[in-house]
Amino acid sequence: MDDVLARAAAIADEVLFPAANATDASPLLPRSTLDRLAAEGFYGIAGPREAGGRDLDAATTARVVEVLASGCLTTTFVWLQHRNPVRAVAGSGTPGLREAWLEPLCAGERRAGIALAGERPGPPLLSARADGNDLLLDGEAPWVSGWGVIDVVMVAARRGDRVVRALVDATAGPTLAVDPLHLVAVNASGTVTLRFDGHRVPAERIVGDEPLEAVLGRDAAGLRMNGSLALGVIRRCLTLLGPHALEAELEAARAGLDAAGAAALPAARARACELAVRAASALVVAGGARSILAGHHAERLAREALFLLVFGSRPAIRDALLERIAGPPPSVA
Repeated sequence: MDDVLARAAAIADEVLFPAANATDASPLLPRSTLDRLAAEGFYGIAGPREAGGRDLDAATTARVVEVLASGCLTTTFVWLQHRNPVRAVAGSGTPGLREAWLEPLCAGERRAGIALAGERPGPPLLSARADGNDLLLDGEAPWVSGWGVIDVVMVAARRGDRVVRALVDATAGPTLAVDPLHLVAVNASGTVTLRFDGHRVPAERIVGDEPLEAVLGRDAAGLRMNGSLALGVIRRCLTLLGPHALEAELEAARAGLDAAGAAALPAARARACELAVRAASALVVAGGARSILAGHHAERLAREALFLLVFGSRPAIRDALLERIAGPPPSVA
């Protein structure tokens, strides 16, 4: 654990943070930073050791995400999307899929994003239908990051009352339209909306499927890792501020995320995200007028903190955040 965290800290402080403002201003983050993460083995953190992965436990992974995010949120945001496809491919029962994809994914030779529209509750945004052994995808995935620096997207689509996942080449075409999104922060993440119109997925690219009920049942438990992105922003703000009372709050927010069960995770995420806004605000105030000049670390971190208020959110996180920021709603007589 100490070695991987030390390597993450070195990359964050020596590679990612010095380039963070330039990355933020770029149309798309440079491949070179992702290449460095691949060379250091970070693309394989979720993969089994026999496939070249590191097989890190969840607690260590969360600390790695926090440390890297303190260097550059944009880079970490894109890199983190790769984790779920690695885990899904490692557990896939599709003949030949694991053999063809797992080692290149763990090595970062092939890089993956996620399009999880089919995992959301309510009417399906993205549907799958069978065509022989293949799948045809229809609908849209409104939030997909890494476009332009990833090779494949793990798409989750709805098929009846089940969620099916498949690897789709990250290439636009007649049946796959790409609409870029302009974000106020992490805009260099290559975030787009994908629209599918009978897009064919060969049978050998189908990762697997499971009941929607099972997916929704474990959704809250999956909220922990994104909380580390907020902790990373806080960590960098406090590094730039110098010794500060908010350091105790950072430790408490981290401990709260680590200890929270599924029911308590939304409140723990809200606590971390609200603290990121306060830490970034403190950095802006401490820096004075120069903090609102474009390209200053403080203004970038403030925008990133705002972004994290809504990224990967859920109604329970939103409600907890609103109560922390604006107070409880007035009682109804």
